[in-house]
Amino acid sequence: MLEALMKIFGKNEKPSGQIAKDRLRVVLIHDRASVSPELMERLKNDIIQVISRYMDVRTKGIEISLANDEDSVALVANIPVKSMRHGT
Repeated sequence: MLEALMKIFGKNEKPSGQIAKDRLRVVLIHDRASVSPELMERLKNDIIQVISRYMDVRTKGIEISLANDEDSVALVANIPVKSMRHGT
């Protein structure tokens, strides 16, 4: 919710250092979870395909990553939804 408000008011731009840090964190998490970038891309495409049955989504803003905890890995998805599909 906060991210959407930040985009509306033009506060969405991150400094290049923060972007690099975020990318490195994603790469490290993927390495720890033994997930290749190809597998992550296939997973993202599958998730989009399933969710699109129920919602109109903006594919441009989709972010899918893995979050590493001490003893587990969580799949984290940020999927912008345009609208719900009714009658499916």
